[in-house]
Amino acid sequence: MPAQNDRAAVLNAARARRGFSRRLGFALVSVLAALMPTGAVAAAAPPAPETGADGQAPALSAWPEVIRRSPYWESQGVYANLATIRRWVLASEGFCSRQARHILFDRRMRFLGYFDDEGPRDANQTRLNEERRRLAEAGTVEAWVPGDQGRIGYPFALSCTQPHARLDDALARYTGTDPSARLWGTWDGMRVGSRSDPVPLHQAIRAVYEDRRERGRISLPEHVLGMLAGKTLIESGGQRNAASRAGALGVMQLSPAALADCRLEAPFRLHRLAQIDCALYVLEQNHRNLAPVFDATFGHLPEGKAELLYRLILVQAYHGGVGRVIELMTGPELNGAAVYFAEHHEPFTAGDIALGLIFHNLGRRDLGFASLYYVTDVHIAMDAACARVDHLPGCG
Repeated sequence: MPAQNDRAAVLNAARARRGFSRRLGFALVSVLAALMPTGAVAAAAPPAPETGADGQAPALSAWPEVIRRSPYWESQGVYANLATIRRWVLASEGFCSRQARHILFDRRMRFLGYFDDEGPRDANQTRLNEERRRLAEAGTVEAWVPGDQGRIGYPFALSCTQPHARLDDALARYTGTDPSARLWGTWDGMRVGSRSDPVPLHQAIRAVYEDRRERGRISLPEHVLGMLAGKTLIESGGQRNAASRAGALGVMQLSPAALADCRLEAPFRLHRLAQIDCALYVLEQNHRNLAPVFDATFGHLPEGKAELLYRLILVQAYHGGVGRVIELMTGPELNGAAVYFAEHHEPFTAGDIALGLIFHNLGRRDLGFASLYYVTDVHIAMDAACARVDHLPGCG
């Protein structure tokens, strides 16, 4: 693996350049793996686990070992691989066209196979671990980790049963083809739509954005509206009264802390225009804190790649907190991946880098698979919104 430069040298180099201003099943495993992208960056392979007396790869003790064994170069192609899998899950298509099914994938997010659920959770978990062992014994993966309730195993797995994933319904509310989701009202000097002519949610979001830009309250680039569409579709499905188990509320799924920062009093916490206004305020604060750090780390990337990467990281900051995302680029424990990708960005897409920053830190600072899936799901939903709404900024 190329030597990882001292971070200060990388940042200085960045500043010196321009800134950022089905069951075909397991029989198909070897064929599908061969067709997936492979890494092309020169680097040492991860250390192979010791083999047992029978010559087979043993089970590792915990899934974070899989992450720590993964070299940074393996992030090449992971975004496209994960997007394919998550699209199957969100849209109930492909290998998830049958929901009572689990799919398995490796640390490069490459699809390995599936099995049809056998019934109770315990039975499915037993079957899942059997398939994990079988894949390791066949040499498809280098080792395996048994999973259990509340414990992640390897190869990684996803259930195709995702009752909250109703992307078509969410799009109907967002675009206004569901008339009951249209809105009108006033908020803080703004008037959007009317009782006789309510507007779709996407028009309301744009109207609030343009008002706040004109008044100088936000400086967010217009392309943020595309990612905001994806975020809305994934988090609340465009539902006014959405509430999460973590206490996030409303169409923008605002946390109690965000609602307090925006000083939204109880009667207005589900007001959709107020929610949009608050979400833009939170994004603006994150943008002001994140942009200088991003510029110092990735400002030398080609303009298009830098712009998309920034959008992906900005939406991740909304989900996981801007402080933790900044730490991915500056923290001594977490910034190894950022330093590597900043120096060796050419073979990686913006999506690969955004996911790599998270993947190589899974298990640290409460970073889990929800964070890994989130940015991918938001981008998939954004593409779906772009296909339905003309001239939505951030598309293409």
